[in-house]
Amino acid sequence: MTRLGLAAIPGAIAAAGPALADPYDGGWGYGHMMFGGLAMILFWGGLILAIVLAVRYLGMPGSGGRGDRRDPLDILRERYARGEIDDEEYRRRRQALDDRA
Repeated sequence: MTRLGLAAIPGAIAAAGPALADPYDGGWGYGHMMFGGLAMILFWGGLILAIVLAVRYLGMPGSGGRGDRRDPLDILRERYARGEIDDEEYRRRRQALDDRA
């Protein structure tokens, strides 16, 4: 090699220094990598928890949320409108509901 070629080697090594550096040489090392897995578990667990709570809060049918609670009088009116109960039973049950309230 020529003198110019040999003189360029130390400059190339100095420029590539950070890429070639030993991670334990004053750096953080590999200890921080174990927190990546923990952070991933916490992220996905939090996301799933947020989705479950949102579904319950919004009261989707069958989730046990507020969407399942209906007024008994509304249910009685619906049954009467569908023809499941006759006039006499509707009046009797409505009276029972009014007495209870």
